[in-house]
Amino acid sequence: MRRWLFVLCALLLLFFWWVVWQPGQGGQLRVTVQAEVSYALLGPPTVSAAFIDQVLAAYHSPAQGLGQALYVDGVESGIDPVYALAFFLHESSFGTTGEARKTLSLGNERCIPDRFCVDLDQGGYAQMENWEDGFDHWYALMLHLYIEQWHLTTVEQIVPKYAPSSDGNDVAAYIAAIEQAVKNWRAGEVAG
Repeated sequence: MRRWLFVLCALLLLFFWWVVWQPGQGGQLRVTVQAEVSYALLGPPTVSAAFIDQVLAAYHSPAQGLGQALYVDGVESGIDPVYALAFFLHESSFGTTGEARKTLSLGNERCIPDRFCVDLDQGGYAQMENWEDGFDHWYALMLHLYIEQWHLTTVEQIVPKYAPSSDGNDVAAYIAAIEQAVKNWRAGEVAG
């Protein structure tokens, strides 16, 4: 009985060796590694408050110097602040263009019950009290509505609802822009 067990184990080892070390591969082990990058909003910070300040300064944002506020709000909500930064870039070049110059809203939020509604002729936007208020509202929107209520957790899941094509957005380009900015900033490149 032991002899058959030994032969069976030897055959299994031989088979495993043959599968791993395919003939004609020069004795090299073939290993396929796929680096999967996560673009899930929930998670620890992958950039520092100081880095956020560097990015805001590089783009001449009116929110310069508020990296710590953007960072802390992210930590408190459980959302990696790199995503708030990426949405801020895509929505308004960090508050230097469009509606955000007036509303102080990181994500150009539409009218909401607890903020004054402005520019109704353009669809209506929530007027934030200051940039920090805009940061706080964006994190709350992402956490409570998109993640907790709708169970959307990744950039790819969130963007089609957040910036739908029915509003004139190129959803695929929006997703690609957010993910590219996140990737660059995680690599330490200031120019997202």
